[in-house]
Amino acid sequence: MLNRSTFARNGSFRAENLGQNALKLIGNLCFTLFVIGVLIFTIIAATYEPEDPLFHPSSKITSFLTSNSNATFKSDVGVVKTGEDFVASNQTAFNTFINITDVDIASVAEESESTVASENHSCGPDDPIDCRDPDVFHLLMRYTIDKFKDIHFYRFGKPVRGDNDSSCHMAWRFRPKEGKAAAFYKDYRTFKLERSENCTLSIVGVGDYHSGGNARKRKGKGKGKGRGKEKDKEVFEKVPGKPDDNPIALPEVGETVNDALPVVESEGSFNDGKYLIYSGGGDRCKSMNQYLWSFMCMLGEAQYLNRTLVMDLSICLSKIYTSSGLDEEGKDFRFYFDFEHLKDSASVLDEAQFWSEWKKWQQKDGLSLHLVEDFKVTPMKLSEVKDTLIMRKFGSVEPDNYWYRVCEGETESVVQRPWHMIWKSRRLLDVASAIASRMNWDFDSVHVERGEKAINKELWPNLDRDTSPEALLSTLQDKIEDGRNLYISTNEPDSSFFDPLKDKYSTHFLDEYKDLWDANSDWYAEMTKLNNGNAVEFDGYMRVSVDTEVFLRGKKQIETFNDLTKDCKDGVNTCTSTA
Repeated sequence: MLNRSTFARNGSFRAENLGQNALKLIGNLCFTLFVIGVLIFTIIAATYEPEDPLFHPSSKITSFLTSNSNATFKSDVGVVKTGEDFVASNQTAFNTFINITDVDIASVAEESESTVASENHSCGPDDPIDCRDPDVFHLLMRYTIDKFKDIHFYRFGKPVRGDNDSSCHMAWRFRPKEGKAAAFYKDYRTFKLERSENCTLSIVGVGDYHSGGNARKRKGKGKGKGRGKEKDKEVFEKVPGKPDDNPIALPEVGETVNDALPVVESEGSFNDGKYLIYSGGGDRCKSMNQYLWSFMCMLGEAQYLNRTLVMDLSICLSKIYTSSGLDEEGKDFRFYFDFEHLKDSASVLDEAQFWSEWKKWQQKDGLSLHLVEDFKVTPMKLSEVKDTLIMRKFGSVEPDNYWYRVCEGETESVVQRPWHMIWKSRRLLDVASAIASRMNWDFDSVHVERGEKAINKELWPNLDRDTSPEALLSTLQDKIEDGRNLYISTNEPDSSFFDPLKDKYSTHFLDEYKDLWDANSDWYAEMTKLNNGNAVEFDGYMRVSVDTEVFLRGKKQIETFNDLTKDCKDGVNTCTSTA
């Protein structure tokens, strides 16, 4: 039986100790809750998968591209980021590439990796090669996978006859194993084969990038507002266990580009449509950054209003990109951006064609126009407009006549810029791919920005010294292995400035590859055809675009700011964590 003396002997129950016991109990409870909280946080941190901006392109990409919507733009000669630039971080969708073990090797089990015996034992060394023979297909695939070790293969096209009886052409889709650029690439090459006296086939030579033209299939011209175009009829081999299509839309670089203008099929289809057009404004001849920022506002409003965008494909190229030092009119939107992807993603019409149709049917069918001359009239106020055409007319006073002013203020949270609809020109990307291919996709890259910034010691006090050849050698020695292919992306006009680096690296520059855009190149021929038979200059913006894209295909990428110098990209005291 417990009595008063028992409690007295138990000091823990003395009145003067009750406060201490309560504090100790509370402390133990708090510690327990802290441990549980840490455990829960650890579990969440280990399993949490953050949202990928790819799957929320309208808001995530817009917020990534800009921190505000001020009506002030810096003249930036850099390449504009477009929708495909934000796919690179999501690599999990691209792990279904073809390994050499995926190729059916039943017919070549007893042969080496580059030879296969023909079933026709009565053959002769000079007999034509049957490129459609499955054994030849297996041979070409195995040889290609083994030879090009720095790329992942996703599809192989069935081989076709090459330039003669002893060659075959074969196409494949691939992506580089490393590098930041997000796209699927297509190559098609010529293979030279040789048959021995015992009927064994061997591959004795492979052509350069895009040398196998017979394996390149062409697309038919589309009709309508970017809809219903013929698909590429090329047959790619289905590998068992591999999905048919990639779930994420990516540019297919190397495919034939179909950027023909969409056409109005009938009076009815035109009259039943609703249209939006921007007229005038001060965005013309500004930097490509400003042009695209304004264009995306216009496209976003058209999407919000569910109207066809009437767009002027004629661009004025700012003097910051031209060799003449003057603004140059008459450039085509399709020189710089993927119009095929745009017209497949959105309803768009060329302005010249639209006005032709408008004049034809407006009086007859009573088509109506709603004119807006104040950018402060928001898209939300126009959502109930029934007129066939809404025209926003911009005045001559800058910056109030910039198109992107429409998307500021309350509109910014309502109308989203559809960045996923804009990709870079696949013709320019193909030039970059050809350069990377010549280095076998096995190179590192460094961006060396000098020019006016290196001269301005007030804003960039260290840049000139930090990008000197001596400093580069010192900085790169711990980052790039000796003997590597090193692509130098730079605005330094004299590449001989970097000659000291040749002692340690095999250096490469954009101008080494001028044959890819000269008068004898595929790019030149296609651009001339696109430009109604008139030659197209490989201008400053194209140079920057290709130079940047090659840089992004390097296995290692060393940037000027952050990596080579502590100077800030925009001058003293402007550094941020993403400088």
